[in-house]
Amino acid sequence: MIDVLKELNQHLELESVHNHSFLPYGGVLYDFPYDEMAKRMDMTVIPEEGNQYVPSFKELEDEALKRFVEKRYYGGMPVQIGYCNGKNSSLGGLEFHKGSEINVAVTDFVLLLGHTNDIVDNSYDVRKIKAFFVPSGTAIEMYQTTLHLAPCKVREDGFKCAVILPKGTNMPLQEEEKAFDPLLFMRNKWLLAHREHERFMNQGAHDGIIGENLTLAYPSKEQRRKLNV
Repeated sequence: MIDVLKELNQHLELESVHNHSFLPYGGVLYDFPYDEMAKRMDMTVIPEEGNQYVPSFKELEDEALKRFVEKRYYGGMPVQIGYCNGKNSSLGGLEFHKGSEINVAVTDFVLLLGHTNDIVDNSYDVRKIKAFFVPSGTAIEMYQTTLHLAPCKVREDGFKCAVILPKGTNMPLQEEEKAFDPLLFMRNKWLLAHREHERFMNQGAHDGIIGENLTLAYPSKEQRRKLNV
């Protein structure tokens, strides 16, 4: 699949998360209990259009699973386990958090990533974006310095991704908290939005993306049939 995606997306630098080029952004968690998470993600659905992000989903927050994640990856700090499922194909913006984010790929998808070091005057140039293919069955950690947003689908039916973050992330801010930083969009969520992302713009997000709203092309059903991917 990745070779097909590279051919269709020559405007992007696209590699696998298993490539060394991913190391500045995060790492693959080979000991993550993927099968347990995937079984619980069966209770979630892909929306008909757009994305659905749920920060904390009780069906995913099995006590033993959550405790393992907290002890193994977060130094005992509390986490929330939710999901992002959807039909997204475009950048839309870039966010970062204080604390790592774990993504669990229940389907194949692609992430468009950047680095906080490249934010200049609260803006980010899309020419620095790197794209990474995350195959189904993979759990990854993205460091707090990694700019990211929702995955991009590689099939017409969309993607499924479990999302683990420090507890309280992506919850609404109090009014007085909004004045401290123009990028602070929600609790523990700093966001640079692309002006073409209407929902972010309507919610007062900072217009901080320089360049086009990058879009990932994916093979049609007929192309996948011919290529057996």
